[in-house]
Amino acid sequence: MENHEHAIDIKLVPIGNSKGIRIPKALLQKYDLTSSLLLEETDRGLLLRKKKEEKLSFEDTYKVMATENEDWEDWNVTSFDGLEGEDFEN
Repeated sequence: MENHEHAIDIKLVPIGNSKGIRIPKALLQKYDLTSSLLLEETDRGLLLRKKKEEKLSFEDTYKVMATENEDWEDWNVTSFDGLEGEDFEN
């Protein structure tokens, strides 16, 4: 028998005409599982894993950045560090 150091016993539960599993809250938090997972069939059995986060669109990125209330007060001081004397017009 294989060594399953982190194995837990879970039961299949009816969900309509299908079956599902309940993932304990501690594991949801530990692995930051929030909405959907990938189910992968492997040689050793089934593997559930977190989906890679998809990149946000420019619009969604802007919305997230707008909620951050970042302080850009020092931007003018650091924006040209070492380049103040350069002539960018020519």
